[in-house]
Amino acid sequence: MMLTRQAQQYDDARLGYQRLDPHRPEVIFEVTSATEIEEAVRYAVDHDHRIAVQGSGHGLTRGIDGGVLIATRRFNGVRVDPAAQTAWVDAGATWQDVLTATAPYGLAPLSGSLPGVGAVAYTLGGGLGLMARKYGYAADHVNRIELVTADGTRRNADVDLFWALRGGGGNFGVVTGMEIALFEVPILYGGSLYFDLADYPDAVVAWREWTQDLPEEVTSAVAMIPFPDIPPIPAPLRGKYIAQLQVASLQGADVIEPLRAIGTPVLDTLGELPYAESAKVFAEPDRPDSYRSQNVLLRDLDPDTLATLPKLAGPGASAMAIIGIRHLGGALHREPTIPNAVGHRDAAYSLTVLIPGERDATELQNTILDPWRAQSIGRLLNFTFADLTPTEIAEAFNPGDHQRLTDLRKHYDPAGRLAANHELTELR
Repeated sequence: MMLTRQAQQYDDARLGYQRLDPHRPEVIFEVTSATEIEEAVRYAVDHDHRIAVQGSGHGLTRGIDGGVLIATRRFNGVRVDPAAQTAWVDAGATWQDVLTATAPYGLAPLSGSLPGVGAVAYTLGGGLGLMARKYGYAADHVNRIELVTADGTRRNADVDLFWALRGGGGNFGVVTGMEIALFEVPILYGGSLYFDLADYPDAVVAWREWTQDLPEEVTSAVAMIPFPDIPPIPAPLRGKYIAQLQVASLQGADVIEPLRAIGTPVLDTLGELPYAESAKVFAEPDRPDSYRSQNVLLRDLDPDTLATLPKLAGPGASAMAIIGIRHLGGALHREPTIPNAVGHRDAAYSLTVLIPGERDATELQNTILDPWRAQSIGRLLNFTFADLTPTEIAEAFNPGDHQRLTDLRKHYDPAGRLAANHELTELR
């Protein structure tokens, strides 16, 4: 379906989860097949339009003004091959679509913490999920990708494109679908311990110490959240500055005991759950919102620098700031069988500063992140919801890989038609 700005469905089709600076295209193609994606790209070529692609819209950094928006949310099929332990995932499928399709077979994808996120875009950016330390990035377990390149040609990704797409984002074409590996994980032990930082100011440092010697079967994170004192927030959390210790364990409950030794949480959601209900681990909001974020990858999580976070990002900050820290390592440190463009596999932690709302978040984000600059080795673009400079985008990749990626983009999109969330361009 092609929609113009005058169409009644225009606003519904252009708006995704991220509502800060949404798309304002001249034309929207709400696609339901790979053929319709091909037709949309050819329309853009014929009319000399730029192209943006949106599934769920979680990772939007800036909207296009004019041009063509290819909205893939209605093209969300998932076909499971239980014998091969694979799934074919169409362009607009969310991880919830994949979970629903795979759960009857006792199989699980390398999905993220929020199942409403689009599976394809997540994977093109690398994909750091709930079983990441055991199995690596989602991009490490993609078997095949089909796409339409910026000239309107539909093709299977060859060796170079296959390398670039897995980690290089949406810079090389419009992906129509991908085949991913699945894993026999019907059940995991997971959830969160919510500690009031007023009572347990060292909770995050204790979590950091706990991560120093964890088996790969355990993937965890911590979120530091200043919860407002309003009714939609669960009563135990209202008005408190909370350290939410988030855990997904394939090794059962015993490994969690050192975290329970921190003290008495105000809320405890840990327990066995079907992998299809893995959204309960992080319990992230699923309603559309406006936000900006910045991310750094770290070789270590210095305890002294950790101590700066409550003062800089806590309730006394100039705006609500949510800190998310994820423990890396394990399989994330290892190169996949078929190499891809995911960078900085030696990072030990990922730290993200997310600020909800419409305000300019740059100054506060920089204030919070400045103490970490000397320890930073790069960034994850999947956790960076901001309009970065070419140099900042290049920091996501290993030396040499950025140049290879930009060369491939120039080859497959010489006119720069694709408006990716993080566009790869030459450094000047």
